[in-house]
Amino acid sequence: MSAAAGPAEQRRLALAGAVALLLGIGLGRYAFTPLIPSLVAAGWFSAEQTAELGAINLLGYLFGAASADRLSRALGPRRVIGGALALLTLSLFACALPAGMLWYGLWRLVAGWAAATLTIVVTPAVMVRMPVARRPAASAVVFTGMGVGTITASLLVPLLADAGIGATWIAVGLVAAVLGAWSWYRVWRHLPRGRAAPAAVEEDAAGPVPWLAIGLIVTAYGLNSAGYVPHSLYWVDYIARELGRGLAVGNGYWLLLGVGGVIGPGLAGLAAGRLGFRRALVIAFAAMTAATALPLVSSAAPALGVSSLVVGAMVPAIITLTAGVVVELSPAVRRQQIWGWATLSFALTQTIGGFGMSRLYAATGSYLDTIAAGALLLVIGTVCVIAALALQRGD
Repeated sequence: MSAAAGPAEQRRLALAGAVALLLGIGLGRYAFTPLIPSLVAAGWFSAEQTAELGAINLLGYLFGAASADRLSRALGPRRVIGGALALLTLSLFACALPAGMLWYGLWRLVAGWAAATLTIVVTPAVMVRMPVARRPAASAVVFTGMGVGTITASLLVPLLADAGIGATWIAVGLVAAVLGAWSWYRVWRHLPRGRAAPAAVEEDAAGPVPWLAIGLIVTAYGLNSAGYVPHSLYWVDYIARELGRGLAVGNGYWLLLGVGGVIGPGLAGLAAGRLGFRRALVIAFAAMTAATALPLVSSAAPALGVSSLVVGAMVPAIITLTAGVVVELSPAVRRQQIWGWATLSFALTQTIGGFGMSRLYAATGSYLDTIAAGALLLVIGTVCVIAALALQRGD
C-alpha cells in the first residue's frame, strides 16, 4: 500500500482502523464486562476475582501502551498489527476454558496488551496515509470502532447466554477471527514490511512551549481513564446483581453505552469545529463527570440510561479532543512524544485505578462506592482542564 492512498484505499484504511479498535477495545477489553454476572453465577470466579481480572486486563493495557511505539519502530506497523490481531483472537478463544485464575489472568493480560498496541499503532498507520483534509473524518471513523465493538459484545452475550460461557467466548473469538482476517488480507498485509517513512515535519510556531498546560492536560487525561473504570468494568454487574435488575437489563444499558461510543467521535468533531478543541474538552469533561456521578443520585431507569449513553459518548470524545489539544499546544517535533506521555498517563492511571477500585469493592462490597471514587477523580480532571484553558486563554 502506497504512502499516499487513493480514495478507495482511504476508505478501506479507515474501516480497517475501526475494525482494529472494535476488536481491541470492544471485544478484547469489554466483552468480559457483560459476562461477569454469568462467570460469578456459574462459579467460575467470585465477584472479587472478576474485579481482579478486570484490573489485570488494565495492567496488560499499560504494558501495551509502554511497548507499542518501540515495537512498531523495531518491527514495523505491519508485523505488530498482525501479531496483536492474532494474539487478541487467541485470547478470546482461550477464555472459553474454565482453567482458573492463572490461565484467565494470563489471557486477560494478553488481551489488554493487544488492545493498547492496536490503539497506538493503528491510528498513525491510518493517518499518515490520509490527506490532511481527510484526517478528521478518518479519525472519527476509526474511533467509532470502540462503540461498535461494545455494541457487538452487548448483543452477542445475551443471545448466547443460554449456550454457556464457553460457547459465548468461542462465538466472540470467531467474530474476531473473521474481522481480523478481513482487515489483514485487505489492508494490513499491504503495509511496508519495515518502518514507514516519517511524515514531513512542519515548522513550529515561535514562542515558549506551554509545559504547565500540557502537564495539566496529560494529568486530566489520566484521571479520566481512572474515572471511567467503574463503568467499563462493573457497570453490567452493578445493574444486574447489585441493583437486582438481571443480566438482560444490565446488558441493555451496556448496549446504550456502546451506542454512545459510536456517536461520541462525531459529537467531538462538531463541538471542536464550533468551540475549538480546548473549550470542547472542558465541556466533555464536565459532561463525563456529571454522567458518572448520576447513579449516586438516582438508580431509576432514566438516570441509568443517561449515564450509560453520555459516559459511552464522552470516552471517545475526550480521546479525540485531547489529541486535538495536544496538537495545538505541542511543538511539531514533540507531538508524538507528548501523545505517548498522554497514552502512558491514561494506561498507568487506569491500571492503578482498576486495582484500587477492585480493592475498594472487596472492602465495601458495593459498586456504588467505586462509582463515587470515579466521579471524584473526574472532578479533579475537570479542574485540571479548566486550569489549562485559563493558562492559554490569551493565545
